[in-house]
Amino acid sequence: MHKSVQNLINVKDKIKQNSLTYNNINIIAVSKTFTMERITPLLDYGHRDFGENKVQEAIEKWTEIKNKNNLIKLHLIGKLQTNKVKYALKIFDYIHSLDSKKLAKKIADEQLKLSKKLKIFIQVNIGSEEQKSGVSVEELEDLYKYSINLGLDIIGLMCIPPVGKKSDDYFKKLKLLNDNLSLNDLSMGMSSDYISAINNNATYLRIGSEIFGKRD
Repeated sequence: MHKSVQNLINVKDKIKQNSLTYNNINIIAVSKTFTMERITPLLDYGHRDFGENKVQEAIEKWTEIKNKNNLIKLHLIGKLQTNKVKYALKIFDYIHSLDSKKLAKKIADEQLKLSKKLKIFIQVNIGSEEQKSGVSVEELEDLYKYSINLGLDIIGLMCIPPVGKKSDDYFKKLKLLNDNLSLNDLSMGMSSDYISAINNNATYLRIGSEIFGKRD
Protein backbone atom coordinates (compact mmCIF):
# COMPACT_ATOMS: atom_id res chain seq x y z
CA MET A 1 0.00 0.00 0.00
CA HIS A 2 1.29 3.45 -0.92
CA LYS A 3 2.45 5.60 2.02
CA SER A 4 -0.03 8.42 1.34
CA VAL A 5 -2.93 5.94 1.28
CA GLN A 6 -1.82 4.45 4.59
CA ASN A 7 -1.52 7.98 6.01
CA LEU A 8 -5.06 8.78 4.87
CA ILE A 9 -6.37 5.62 6.53
CA ASN A 10 -4.54 6.61 9.74
CA VAL A 11 -6.15 10.06 9.65
CA LYS A 12 -9.58 8.48 9.16
CA ASP A 13 -8.98 6.17 12.13
CA LYS A 14 -8.03 9.11 14.34
CA ILE A 15 -11.17 10.95 13.29
CA LYS A 16 -13.33 7.91 14.04
CA GLN A 17 -11.83 7.66 17.52
CA ASN A 18 -12.50 11.33 18.23
CA SER A 19 -15.82 12.03 16.54
CA LEU A 20 -19.38 10.83 16.90
CA THR A 21 -20.33 12.51 13.62
CA TYR A 22 -17.63 10.77 11.59
CA ASN A 23 -19.81 10.40 8.48
CA ASN A 24 -20.29 14.16 8.20
CA ILE A 25 -16.57 14.89 8.00
CA ASN A 26 -14.90 15.44 4.63
CA ILE A 27 -11.13 15.13 4.35
CA ILE A 28 -9.63 17.46 1.77
CA ALA A 29 -6.22 16.09 0.77
CA VAL A 30 -4.25 19.29 0.22
CA SER A 31 -2.36 18.43 -2.94
CA LYS A 32 -0.90 21.89 -3.71
CA THR A 33 2.72 21.69 -4.99
CA PHE A 34 2.54 17.87 -5.22
CA THR A 35 2.77 16.21 -8.63
CA MET A 36 0.09 13.95 -10.07
CA GLU A 37 2.47 11.05 -9.49
CA ARG A 38 2.10 11.65 -5.74
CA ILE A 39 -1.67 12.17 -5.98
CA THR A 40 -2.59 9.18 -8.18
CA PRO A 41 -2.37 6.52 -5.41
CA LEU A 42 -5.08 8.40 -3.47
CA LEU A 43 -7.26 8.64 -6.59
CA ASP A 44 -6.80 4.92 -7.20
CA TYR A 45 -7.78 4.25 -3.59
CA GLY A 46 -11.00 6.17 -4.20
CA HIS A 47 -10.35 9.46 -2.46
CA ARG A 48 -12.24 12.29 -4.15
CA ASP A 49 -11.66 15.62 -2.33
CA PHE A 50 -8.48 17.55 -3.09
CA GLY A 51 -7.32 21.06 -2.23
CA GLU A 52 -5.25 23.45 -4.33
CA ASN A 53 -3.97 26.95 -3.56
CA LYS A 54 -3.40 28.36 -7.02
CA VAL A 55 -5.81 28.48 -9.94
CA GLN A 56 -3.15 28.05 -12.63
CA GLU A 57 -1.59 25.02 -10.93
CA ALA A 58 -5.03 23.42 -10.54
CA ILE A 59 -5.87 23.91 -14.22
CA GLU A 60 -2.59 22.36 -15.35
CA LYS A 61 -2.82 19.41 -12.97
CA TRP A 62 -6.50 18.56 -12.87
CA THR A 63 -8.27 19.51 -16.13
CA GLU A 64 -7.65 16.22 -17.94
CA ILE A 65 -8.33 14.03 -14.89
CA LYS A 66 -11.52 15.85 -13.94
CA ASN A 67 -12.82 15.49 -17.49
CA LYS A 68 -12.47 11.72 -17.09
CA ASN A 69 -13.77 11.50 -13.53
CA ASN A 70 -16.68 13.71 -12.53
CA LEU A 71 -16.68 12.40 -8.94
CA ILE A 72 -13.55 14.40 -8.08
CA LYS A 73 -14.25 17.51 -6.02
CA LEU A 74 -11.64 20.23 -6.19
CA HIS A 75 -11.42 22.81 -3.41
CA LEU A 76 -9.77 26.21 -3.79
CA ILE A 77 -8.27 26.88 -0.38
CA GLY A 78 -5.95 29.77 -1.31
CA LYS A 79 -6.70 33.43 -1.91
CA LEU A 80 -8.73 34.08 -5.06
CA GLN A 81 -8.07 37.24 -7.07
CA THR A 82 -10.97 38.69 -9.03
CA ASN A 83 -9.08 38.42 -12.35
CA LYS A 84 -8.79 34.64 -11.84
CA VAL A 85 -12.45 33.99 -10.97
CA LYS A 86 -13.60 32.91 -14.45
CA TYR A 87 -10.77 30.34 -14.64
CA ALA A 88 -11.35 29.15 -11.06
CA LEU A 89 -15.04 28.48 -11.70
CA LYS A 90 -14.24 26.16 -14.58
CA ILE A 91 -12.04 23.79 -12.55
CA PHE A 92 -13.13 24.11 -8.89
CA ASP A 93 -16.26 22.80 -7.14
CA TYR A 94 -15.71 24.58 -3.82
CA ILE A 95 -14.20 27.95 -2.86
CA HIS A 96 -13.03 28.26 0.75
CA SER A 97 -11.74 31.84 0.55
CA LEU A 98 -14.51 34.33 -0.21
CA ASP A 99 -13.49 37.45 1.73
CA SER A 100 -14.95 40.56 0.08
CA LYS A 101 -18.03 41.99 -1.65
CA LYS A 102 -16.00 42.68 -4.77
CA LEU A 103 -15.06 39.00 -5.02
CA ALA A 104 -18.63 37.89 -4.25
CA LYS A 105 -19.99 40.06 -7.08
CA LYS A 106 -17.42 38.74 -9.53
CA ILE A 107 -18.19 35.12 -8.63
CA ALA A 108 -21.93 35.75 -9.02
CA ASP A 109 -21.45 37.36 -12.45
CA GLU A 110 -19.22 34.57 -13.74
CA GLN A 111 -21.47 31.83 -12.36
CA LEU A 112 -24.35 33.24 -14.40
CA LYS A 113 -22.27 33.13 -17.58
CA LEU A 114 -21.24 29.52 -16.94
CA SER A 115 -24.59 28.31 -15.52
CA LYS A 116 -22.59 26.70 -12.74
CA LYS A 117 -22.93 27.08 -8.98
CA LEU A 118 -20.05 26.43 -6.62
CA LYS A 119 -20.30 25.71 -2.93
CA ILE A 120 -18.65 28.57 -1.07
CA PHE A 121 -17.15 29.23 2.35
CA ILE A 122 -16.59 32.75 3.66
CA GLN A 123 -13.07 33.06 5.06
CA VAL A 124 -13.03 34.86 8.40
CA ASN A 125 -9.90 36.56 9.72
CA ILE A 126 -10.57 35.01 13.10
CA GLY A 127 -7.38 36.25 14.78
CA SER A 128 -7.64 39.82 13.37
CA GLU A 129 -4.20 39.44 11.80
CA GLU A 130 -3.12 42.22 9.45
CA GLN A 131 -1.22 39.92 7.10
CA LYS A 132 -4.02 37.37 6.77
CA SER A 133 -6.88 37.19 4.28
CA GLY A 134 -10.46 36.95 5.42
CA VAL A 135 -13.32 39.23 6.31
CA SER A 136 -13.28 40.75 9.80
CA VAL A 137 -15.66 39.32 12.38
CA GLU A 138 -17.42 42.73 12.47
CA GLU A 139 -18.09 42.74 8.71
CA LEU A 140 -18.97 39.05 8.39
CA GLU A 141 -22.75 39.31 8.64
CA ASP A 142 -22.87 42.12 6.09
CA LEU A 143 -20.79 40.10 3.59
CA TYR A 144 -22.91 37.01 4.21
CA LYS A 145 -26.19 38.84 3.51
CA TYR A 146 -24.73 40.53 0.44
CA SER A 147 -23.51 37.17 -0.92
CA ILE A 148 -26.85 35.45 -0.30
CA ASN A 149 -28.66 38.27 -2.09
CA LEU A 150 -26.40 37.71 -5.08
CA GLY A 151 -27.53 34.08 -5.12
CA LEU A 152 -24.24 32.56 -3.94
CA ASP A 153 -24.43 29.16 -2.28
CA ILE A 154 -22.74 29.97 1.04
CA ILE A 155 -22.46 26.70 2.96
CA GLY A 156 -20.27 27.77 5.86
CA LEU A 157 -17.30 29.65 7.26
CA MET A 158 -13.56 28.97 7.03
CA CYS A 159 -10.62 30.09 9.14
CA ILE A 160 -6.89 29.66 9.65
CA PRO A 161 -6.04 30.31 13.32
CA PRO A 162 -2.95 32.38 14.21
CA VAL A 163 0.29 30.39 14.26
CA GLY A 164 1.59 29.58 17.72
CA LYS A 165 -1.72 30.15 19.47
CA LYS A 166 -4.23 27.61 20.72
CA SER A 167 -6.40 26.73 17.70
CA ASP A 168 -9.21 25.51 19.91
CA ASP A 169 -10.15 29.03 21.06
CA TYR A 170 -10.48 30.22 17.46
CA PHE A 171 -12.40 27.14 16.33
CA LYS A 172 -14.92 27.70 19.14
CA LYS A 173 -15.33 31.31 18.03
CA LEU A 174 -15.86 30.32 14.38
CA LYS A 175 -18.40 27.66 15.32
CA LEU A 176 -20.37 30.28 17.24
CA LEU A 177 -20.32 32.66 14.26
CA ASN A 178 -21.40 29.78 11.98
CA ASP A 179 -24.29 28.88 14.30
CA ASN A 180 -25.40 32.53 14.43
CA LEU A 181 -25.77 32.48 10.63
CA SER A 182 -27.49 29.04 10.76
CA LEU A 183 -24.86 27.54 8.46
CA ASN A 184 -24.20 23.79 8.41
CA ASP A 185 -20.59 23.45 7.29
CA LEU A 186 -17.27 24.52 8.78
CA SER A 187 -13.92 24.45 6.96
CA MET A 188 -11.28 24.37 9.67
CA GLY A 189 -8.49 22.16 10.89
CA MET A 190 -5.20 21.23 9.24
CA SER A 191 -2.60 18.54 9.88
CA SER A 192 -1.55 19.99 13.24
CA ASP A 193 -4.98 20.71 14.74
CA TYR A 194 -7.71 18.70 12.99
CA ILE A 195 -8.71 16.77 16.14
CA SER A 196 -9.45 20.08 17.86
CA ALA A 197 -11.38 21.17 14.74
CA ILE A 198 -13.65 18.11 14.72
CA ASN A 199 -14.32 18.60 18.43
CA ASN A 200 -15.74 21.98 17.36
CA ASN A 201 -17.93 20.51 14.61
CA ALA A 202 -15.68 20.99 11.58
CA THR A 203 -17.14 19.26 8.53
CA TYR A 204 -14.28 19.92 6.09
CA LEU A 205 -10.66 19.32 7.15
CA ARG A 206 -7.79 20.60 5.00
CA ILE A 207 -5.01 18.06 5.52
CA GLY A 208 -1.73 18.14 3.59
CA SER A 209 1.47 16.97 5.26
CA GLU A 210 -0.26 14.38 7.44
CA ILE A 211 -1.29 12.62 4.22
CA PHE A 212 1.42 13.48 1.68
CA GLY A 213 4.37 13.98 4.01
CA LYS A 214 6.50 17.13 4.19
CA ARG A 215 6.63 19.46 1.21
CA ASP A 216 10.03 19.84 -0.46
